[in-house]
Amino acid sequence: MTSIPADKLDRMVERWQSVQDELNKGAANQQAFAKLSKEFSDLSPVVAAIEELRKTEQEQADLAAMIADAGADREMRAMAEDELDAIKPRLADMEHKLQLLLLPKDAADDGSAILEVRAGTGGDEAALFAADLFRMYSRYAELHRWKVEIISISENDLGGYKEIIASIMGAGVFAKLKFESGVHRVQRVPATEGSGRIHTSAATVAVLPEAEEVDVDIKTEDIRIDRMRAGGAGGQHVNKTESAIRVTHIPSGIVVVSAEKNQHQNLRLAMAVLRSRLYEAERQRIDGERSAARKDQVGSGDRSQRIRTYNFPQGRVTDHRINMTLHKLPAVMEGGGLDELIDALTTDHQATLLASMN
Repeated sequence: MTSIPADKLDRMVERWQSVQDELNKGAANQQAFAKLSKEFSDLSPVVAAIEELRKTEQEQADLAAMIADAGADREMRAMAEDELDAIKPRLADMEHKLQLLLLPKDAADDGSAILEVRAGTGGDEAALFAADLFRMYSRYAELHRWKVEIISISENDLGGYKEIIASIMGAGVFAKLKFESGVHRVQRVPATEGSGRIHTSAATVAVLPEAEEVDVDIKTEDIRIDRMRAGGAGGQHVNKTESAIRVTHIPSGIVVVSAEKNQHQNLRLAMAVLRSRLYEAERQRIDGERSAARKDQVGSGDRSQRIRTYNFPQGRVTDHRINMTLHKLPAVMEGGGLDELIDALTTDHQATLLASMN
C-alpha cells in the first residue's frame, strides 16, 4: 500500500468530482467558472495518477492472493510471483510521481516573468557578461516559443549592459526561470585584455513573476508618472523621441523607468514591472521560505556571492547550489544547454519539498 494516506487521496477524488459537477451545472459568473476550470485542470492529472496507482495496487493484491492460494496451479503461482516482482518497482515509480503532483504549487509558476540582469563587480567586463547572459535567456526563450519584450536598457560603450529589464511572456516561464535569480560569476579573458590574463567578474539576475492586473490593485493616487527627456534622471538610457516614462509608486518608493520609442507602450511596460515588483514583495511577505527582501535574491553583486560560475577557458559551467558541473559551456550560452541545469535545480527543489513533507 502507498505511504500517502488513503483518506487524503479520497478527498482529492471527491473534490475533483464535486468541481466537475459544479462545472456541469454552470458557474454563477465568468470569474467563478475560470476559477473552477483551473482547479479542475490542476486536479485532473492527480486523480488520473490516483486511479492508476489504485488499479495497480489491486493487481498486486490479486497476485499476492493467487500466490497464497495453496490450491492454485504451481505454474500459475510461479507466473504470479514473476509478475509481482515486476509490479513493485512500477508501484514505487507511480507513488513518487503522485507525490510530486501533490507538492504545493507556486501560484506564479504557470505565468510569465520579469527578467532583470545587471552588471556586478568587474566594470566593463561585467557589463559584457550581463549582455551575454541576457542573450542566453533570450535564446532560451526563443527555443521555448516565449516572447521577449525589452522594458529598459542601459548600455556601456562596448555594447555591454549595465542593466537590462525585459518581460518574458509565455506559459510556465516563471517555473523555468525562477531558480536563475542570484549572482552569476564569469571567468575568462576579457576582449579588452591584451596580456591574455583571466579575469573574474559578475552579473546579477532577478526573476520576478509577472503579475496580472487582477493580482495587484494599484491605486491611481499612489503613483506618480513623469515623462522624461533623453538623458533623464537616474542615469537610464533613453531614446531621442523624448518618450521615456518614469513611474514612482509612492507608498513603497519603487521607481520604474521604461524608455522604448512609444510612450503608451512605455507606460504599459513600466506598470507591468511595477505590478510584478509589488506582487513579488507581497509573495515574500506571505511566504516565509522566500527571502524577506528582493535584494536578497541577488546579494550585492560581489564575485563571492555566486550561484553559478561560467569558466570559459575550461568550457565548463558549475551550479554551486547543487554541485553540478557541465562541460558544455557553449551549448549553455546558446540557450539549448540551459534546460539540463534548470531541470536539475527543479528536481532538487522537489526533493527538498518531499523531504520536508515526509
